[in-house]
Amino acid sequence: MKKVIILFFLLFSSLTILAQDGFEFSKEVDKVTIPFKFINNLIFIPIKVNGVELIFLLDSGVEETILFSLEEKKEIEFSNVEKITLRGLGSEDAIEGLKSTNNILEIGALKAKKYLLYIVLDDEFNLSSHVGIPVNGIIGYQFFRNNLVEINYDRKRIIVHRNIEKKRKKTEKKFEKVAIAIERLKPYITSTVTIDSVELPAKLLIDIGNSDAIWLFENRSRLIKVPSKSFEDYLGKGFSGDIEGKRARITKFKVAEFEFHNPIVAFPDSSSVRNVKMVSGRVGSVGSEILRRFLVVFDYTNGFLYLKKNKEYYSPFNYNKSGVEIQHNGLQWVQETVPLETVPTVVSTDNPFTLKNNTSDFKYKFNLKPIYEITNVRKNSPAANSGLQKGDIIVSINKFLAYKYSLQEINSLFKSGEENWINLEILRNGQIHNIRFQLKNIL
Repeated sequence: MKKVIILFFLLFSSLTILAQDGFEFSKEVDKVTIPFKFINNLIFIPIKVNGVELIFLLDSGVEETILFSLEEKKEIEFSNVEKITLRGLGSEDAIEGLKSTNNILEIGALKAKKYLLYIVLDDEFNLSSHVGIPVNGIIGYQFFRNNLVEINYDRKRIIVHRNIEKKRKKTEKKFEKVAIAIERLKPYITSTVTIDSVELPAKLLIDIGNSDAIWLFENRSRLIKVPSKSFEDYLGKGFSGDIEGKRARITKFKVAEFEFHNPIVAFPDSSSVRNVKMVSGRVGSVGSEILRRFLVVFDYTNGFLYLKKNKEYYSPFNYNKSGVEIQHNGLQWVQETVPLETVPTVVSTDNPFTLKNNTSDFKYKFNLKPIYEITNVRKNSPAANSGLQKGDIIVSINKFLAYKYSLQEINSLFKSGEENWINLEILRNGQIHNIRFQLKNIL
């Protein structure tokens, strides 16, 4: 399964920018370390909202903080609530939401007061099923605005530093310093893309909430053309519906002194981005498939991004070669056998203190395990040609029960650099079917 891309570019029906202070340190602390989960190239961190811990997607591509999937978090209290309409990426209608002010968010010694939150009411808007862990919200500008935010993809931790001159000078000595512009509460960088033999400057949104390498918008420049070797694909889901487009490799992408050859680029169709109000000159986005190759430090206050190569810098650019999208579709009770822990007993032999364990004994144990459902099958893909259909439930993968895999592991399997064979056992209309196909690299 291709890594899921969930992008949230919001246009609110009545957007009011309220005074917010962002996150501030307590007086005696200069840095806070936050471990994160890194799934499908996306970063997830814990944050307390009005005293209740929630899991957030960290996304530099959003202006505001959005909550959803709060069914099990009914103990959270919100104040000053009013109804609003949310609209964004995708081709469908807007959805209803709520706006709440005067909230308190906390991450260790960091606290933000008088905090504005937007709450999505649609139960179907559920990021958790796409990444395999509970996710309750998305946070953007307010997390980055005041401090130096260091993202270490290798160690899976974020270190938020107090933004002081001493720390900035120390960072400058070890990193490549790149100018960025903060426009409409989002960061933008100037880069260069080469498509076939055409080189053009590209102003891109820095979007760590986009799991792809690069997105380019054809309607933003006459020089942006989809290479002839490409394929139609599902790119993700936004507030206003599915995002469709094409994927292809371009010749080169360059930012500062760093160059990447033959990266895979997504070209969203015009209907998917029609609701996005773009800043002047923007032609696309640079996402986590590029940024994860660096140790990254954001300095919104002074308008800089600091980059340093990590061990993933030279990793190849792969993509989902199967053509199938998978998500969680609930849980199932599974009976498993586990060793029965018994108390050692004394055996009457010549040595009265000899002990014996009944290690061959076992018992049954029931555990909740994920159910994986096919949610999209790309036309003319290996999965489609094998007969796989939307709605199929995966029972096993390569003769291993599907629930023994995490969603991340399935994604990696379908993104393999090799043209491996995949054997699936699927459940459709109460009947078991065996599906076999080979991953094909068409780029």
